[in-house]
Amino acid sequence: MSNTQDETPRKKGKAGQIVVWALMAMLVVGLGGFGVSNFGGGVTSIGRVGEREIDTGTYARALQAELNALAAQFGQAVSLTQAQSLGIDRQVLQSLVAQTALDNEAARVKLSVGDAVVAQQITNSPAFQGTAGRFDREAYRFTLDRNNLTEARYETALRADIARQLLTGAVAAGFTSPGVLTDTLYAWLGERRGFSLLRLTAADLPAPLPAPGDAELQAFHGENIAQFTRPEAKRIRYAALLPDAIASEQSVDEVALRKLYDDRIAEFVQPEKRLVERLVFPTPEAAAAAKARLDAGETFDALVAERRLTLQDIDLGDVAADELGAAGDAVFGLDGPGVVGPFDSDLGPALFRMNAILAAQEISFDEARADLALEQQSDAARRSIADRVEAIDDLLAGGATLDDLAKEQGMVLDSVDYVGADAAPEGIAAYPAFRAAADALAASDFPEAVLLDDGGVVVLQLTEIVPATPIPFADAADDVAQAYAAAQTAKALSARAVEIKAAVEAGQPLGAFGIVDRTANTAREGFVENTPDTLMTAVFQMQPGDLQVIEGAGFTAVLQLDSISAAPTDGPEADALKGAIAAQAEQAIAQDALSLFANALTAEAGIFLDQAAINAVHAQFN
Repeated sequence: MSNTQDETPRKKGKAGQIVVWALMAMLVVGLGGFGVSNFGGGVTSIGRVGEREIDTGTYARALQAELNALAAQFGQAVSLTQAQSLGIDRQVLQSLVAQTALDNEAARVKLSVGDAVVAQQITNSPAFQGTAGRFDREAYRFTLDRNNLTEARYETALRADIARQLLTGAVAAGFTSPGVLTDTLYAWLGERRGFSLLRLTAADLPAPLPAPGDAELQAFHGENIAQFTRPEAKRIRYAALLPDAIASEQSVDEVALRKLYDDRIAEFVQPEKRLVERLVFPTPEAAAAAKARLDAGETFDALVAERRLTLQDIDLGDVAADELGAAGDAVFGLDGPGVVGPFDSDLGPALFRMNAILAAQEISFDEARADLALEQQSDAARRSIADRVEAIDDLLAGGATLDDLAKEQGMVLDSVDYVGADAAPEGIAAYPAFRAAADALAASDFPEAVLLDDGGVVVLQLTEIVPATPIPFADAADDVAQAYAAAQTAKALSARAVEIKAAVEAGQPLGAFGIVDRTANTAREGFVENTPDTLMTAVFQMQPGDLQVIEGAGFTAVLQLDSISAAPTDGPEADALKGAIAAQAEQAIAQDALSLFANALTAEAGIFLDQAAINAVHAQFN
């Protein structure tokens, strides 16, 4: 048996990843989402596949787990309605249908495991271990109780999970990536290309563009009115209490202020420092030889490159003399940039290059007092606001208006036309918490206190929806002029690029028309700064010598492909990449096989979904 196991560990490992993830997904569904367990009315399932039912609690917990994952991803709570707009509920349902189909098949063929296997899974689970690191029955009971599960229900689900693992393992194991597929993908991924890029700006035009008249600008405004239209907005009236607004009202404790200065004295009194780089060598002789080469005229950067290091690798940053050990006196004895050494360091003999002198800094208490006082007052303001939040909530619960809040709690009233989180935030809308509340705000909503990340609080009320409104030409004249100039420049540059392309195709060099940026041996995932996403796509669709005009927002260029380099056929890097491609292909094939298998089981067994029961589950989230 040991020989058989040794022959196929890699295949089992790759297929096993899929099986383990399927098992873990079911365990998460079974354990996720506290407090979702009862839907009343005797509704226990949302449907079935064959003879196997899909439990309402399982569906609810799976939905809750997805909502939690989305909330973590977006940094704010996500409602079921928002998740449904992304199709999350359908994805969860499809996943449970596939899992239930597998469970149904396992039951049909009487595939199961004994009590010993279930017991081993439970006792080995870290979730059920006590402080001694061993299985603890009280921890087991407590964890199941928190997740609204009984021991019998959990153990039944675990037994089914293991049976499903056996079934899916039999389907997913043993797949290999065809050699032709691996080689084809490797050749595609490993190919490298070199290209030249001539970027064009307004300075490359043969003559300046003529200044437009009012008639042309007004015509452009009318033809592009959507560009000069204020978007639909929510007019929100709000009452806010911000730390900055009340900080100056807070008293200053001079004794505490002096203590704050003393506690943070290192910020205000700093010794002289130097910007230093340290190049370490394996032996004192090697370091001395390197210093001799420097004295003979060789550059420090050349020594760094010879050691196959970068300047970032050797940078020590700004350091004080006592941080440099034996080299401290020599480095701080320099009057200007220079190299000293070799000296012993904690990594070995080294040369030290000093690049700049940072003078000693001493800020007295009197000089720091204003900033420290403002910091103290801001902290006091935040505490003051925190003390008022409960009173604000009580007032709102009692039916208080925003005007009442302003009168009784000193909140400031204002309004804003809010156009959505995608717009450039300004003022109160710069707070993420305000934007999240404003996005969800409806006219019928009861005003609630929203805490802001700087310790402030705001209460919002939607007063009206302001429809999209065209901006009159007189109000938008400056923006119209800028947009017109950009549009005309882009048009002229596009025509100039076409002319240059034709000239190069006729035999002139690309460099005759300006400075050319050359990139050699770039991969498909390569990146060139300040270029549109279409550039690399075009590069890998061209043949050597081909030319193409590349355009994007504020970007026009002529692209010429210089070379194509095939992926290397052998070597450690090639073997590693081929291995990774084969592993991914095998996983993809195994996943496809599992999906087809589950679909076939579903079609054979038959599926029934109770939409009323599904709606009942959804109602618990609203």
